[in-house]
Formats: sequence, C-alpha cells, structure tokens
Amino acid sequence: MIKVCHITSVHPAEDVRIFQKECVSLAKAGYDVTLVQQGESYEKNGVHILGFGAIASNRLQRMLFTSRKAYRKALAADADIYHLHDPELLPYGLKLKRRGKTVIFDSHEMYRTMLKYKPYLPKWACRLVAGCYGVYEDYILRRIDGLVFPSLQNGKNPFEGKCRRFAVVNNVPRLEEIYDQYDETVPKQERSAVYIGVMTYNRGITHFIRAAAQSNCTAYLGGDFSTAAYQTEVESLPEFSCAAYLGRLSRPQVLETLQRVQVGMANILNVAQYNQYDNLATKVYEYMSAGLPVILTDAPYNRKLMEEAPFGICVDPENVAEIAAALQYLFSHPEEAHRMGAAGRQLIRERFNWDIEANNLLRFYEEITGLEVTNVCKQTKQPVPFSNSSELSAIEKQVPPPRELR
Repeated sequence: MIKVCHITSVHPAEDVRIFQKECVSLAKAGYDVTLVQQGESYEKNGVHILGFGAIASNRLQRMLFTSRKAYRKALAADADIYHLHDPELLPYGLKLKRRGKTVIFDSHEMYRTMLKYKPYLPKWACRLVAGCYGVYEDYILRRIDGLVFPSLQNGKNPFEGKCRRFAVVNNVPRLEEIYDQYDETVPKQERSAVYIGVMTYNRGITHFIRAAAQSNCTAYLGGDFSTAAYQTEVESLPEFSCAAYLGRLSRPQVLETLQRVQVGMANILNVAQYNQYDNLATKVYEYMSAGLPVILTDAPYNRKLMEEAPFGICVDPENVAEIAAALQYLFSHPEEAHRMGAAGRQLIRERFNWDIEANNLLRFYEEITGLEVTNVCKQTKQPVPFSNSSELSAIEKQVPPPRELR
C-alpha cells in the first residue's frame, strides 16, 4: 500500500479542503494516508492524524519554527509521497526529495501575486518579497514531482514550463454537505444577503455594506476579519447599522445561514489574483449549492459562465449603486431569483462538485505513482428536476437584468 503524508503548518485542524476532501478521498481510494496538522494526534475517517501542537503566534516564528515542527513530525510517517499545502514548507520539499521521496506542492493560491498586496508590508517590500518568492518557487517546482492548483487561466496552465506535472483540483463543495441538505421550505428573511469567508477590503466587504444600506438590506457577515484594524474600520462605517456580524461559523452554521438568506455576495475587487482564473471563489459554489442567486464580480470567466446558466448578476465590484441596484432587483423579482438559484444548483450537480475533483486528484496520483487505484468516488448524480415547473431551457432563455441594474 502506498503511504501518503499531507502536511500543513498553517491551516486549521481538519481543514475542509485538505482533510475532509483530499485526505479522506485518498484514504477511500486505498492509500495509507497521514495528515500532519496543528493540535493532537488521533485517527479519523481512515486518516492517521499527527499533531505537532500549537502554531507560532506570529508569521516569522510560524515560518521558521512551526514549519520545522511539521516537517519533523512528517518524517515519522516515513511516507512514499509527501503533499505540501503551504509555501513555507517548500524548503522541506527539497529535503524530502534528497531522502528519495515523491513530493507534491498544493498551491491553494497564486502566492507570487498575492504577496504583492499584503497589508502588513510596505509596497516596496511587497514587490521585493513577491519577486524573491517567485524565483524561489520556480527553483523548487523544477525539482519536485508535481503541482496541484485550483484552476486554469484563460484555458491555459499558469505554471507551464515550471513543473514536471500539473493537475487542476478545484476546491468545490461536497454534494452531501450543503447541496443534499438544501430545503426550500425554510423561510427566508426578507431583504437579506450574506458574505461568508475571511473579510478584507479587497473582497468587497466595505462596498457590500454600503450597498446593503442603500437597498434597505440586512448584510450578514460570517467569518473572521483579516485584521483588527479593518474590523474597526468596518464597524465605524455609518452604514454598519444594516450589518449583522456572525463571527466565524461552523459548517452546520454555514448551512443554517445560507438556508435563511435571499442572496449570496461575492463582489470581490479586481485586485491581485482575484477574478483572474477560470474558477469561482469557494463561497460562490456554496451559495449555489444552497439555491441562492449570487451577486459577483463582472469578470470574463464569471460572465461566460453566467451566459451558460444565469445563476445571478454580475456587477462592477466597486460601484456601490450598481451593487445596490442588483440587490433591489433580486428582492423585487423573487421568481427570477428562484430560477437563478435553481440554475446554480444545476451547475453544482453537473460540473462543480467534489466527486468530480476527487477523481482528478486520483488520476494525478496514478500518473505520479504509475499505479492504477480503484475509483471509489461516486459518480456525479443525474440532474434532478427543478423544484418549480421551469426547465433548464427556460432558464437559459431568461434575459438577465439590463446593464443599468448591474
């Protein structure tokens, strides 16, 4: 049996993408899977979890000491394949290669781009750090065995020529988590919208709150603020009286919240890697799973997908009046909002779910190991009828709101 060890020095225990999706899927496929993460050691869902204790309290200590603790714990697993989930683990990827191990880097984001926009560094330092990181990442990628990334960019591999093997594994929802638990009989709160995730200015939180106030909407906010300073800034907005801050939500609380609001928000600003790749933010897939119409950024990939099956409205993410008009449109056209939500659920069922992406991951492992592993992931289910009498063809013919509403 092939032994696999996933390592994260940053992500929370039982991270949804790392543990619940990737590790559990590999274990079901017949791999002997270990996960090195913060906290204690235990067994769960067929995965051996090795805890290295608490993570360091600041970024520098985390990069220097926590990553080393994670690496030393991972050595004890003596795995055949090591799957790294954080950029600070890249130096240990080379150490593992020298020990004859197969090494994969799972790049959750385009780090060389995101580093240019870190709020805790001056701009000149951001450019310097991003440039140095990009050179170092290229050096590592040429020497390890494979790279996993969430999407293509305009249909092309954004790491072309920089790594031996490349796989797209999108961070889409598991059908059983939100999609299968959808209940349209749950009453909705009138004139309500939600954002779930880490909250930053670049993710459109300030604009969302101002637009919610203009449209007489309750803005639910679920997740952590990126910094205490930004939280203070947001809570000081005159429009914040329309907001309801829920704090960090458990997975059951996410489902409960999505069931009772009317609209999902993802007006992410066109900064750094945002809106540059051929996928949606994970939160958008979750909104779609719950049958919510989505307000999202007017970007090429989003617009193309919306033309295929209109599941929401694209907006200029920095135009508060346009966002407010989109909210107002959805509140005043409930039947169309329901059709949009049904179109989103259809896309989740047919294209954007973990059953599909798990098979992509397994094929990648088969390519690296040269061994064929039984596909234990269930096949994508056949599309189910929409809860109203409209057919998909009717949805596709639905004319989106005029641009002035967006």
